[in-house]
Amino acid sequence: MVKTVAMEFFCYHRDRPGSMALRDELLEEHWSYMDRYAAELIARGPTFAAGDTPTGSVHIVDLPDPAAARAFAFDEPGYQAGVYRDVLLRRWRNMLGRTMWDFPGGRTDGDRYLVLGLGSGQAADLDVPPGRDELIAYGPLLSDDGTAWLGTAALLRAPDPDTARAVLDPKRYADIEVHAWEFGGRR
Repeated sequence: MVKTVAMEFFCYHRDRPGSMALRDELLEEHWSYMDRYAAELIARGPTFAAGDTPTGSVHIVDLPDPAAARAFAFDEPGYQAGVYRDVLLRRWRNMLGRTMWDFPGGRTDGDRYLVLGLGSGQAADLDVPPGRDELIAYGPLLSDDGTAWLGTAALLRAPDPDTARAVLDPKRYADIEVHAWEFGGRR
């Protein structure tokens, strides 16, 4: 069976301070919810602060339209219960043409990061950067209709946060965020 691409979306739920106990309580519900989207997921996984404290949850998913993406993001059990302080939801384009499960580096070897470059105006970093073998997912963040560039999101393996940050040109973004990240799903 050939899978047809609908629209790809980048979704980043950012944890609300003090929500760790609630997050833990809802973990099985979260995983069960995501299991319903297993065929549509391109990448998923939590972000962390120092000390392995969760700070958010990334999901890159292929869905029919922006309304389906909003339902995916806002029907998620953690969001419904108040675990998250906000949600970044953008159209996204899969420049690597693969899922995180196709990443040749596997699930556990090396440190992984989410790099978010937020911007507007002239599109930047549309070409896949050198070091493709270290990229897990890479693509532009776009408006709902896919016409306006709003930034770039990358998941990658790197030795440290500064090396991860260097995947994007800092002069082209209003802000670049780097978060420790790991492959998600049931352990």
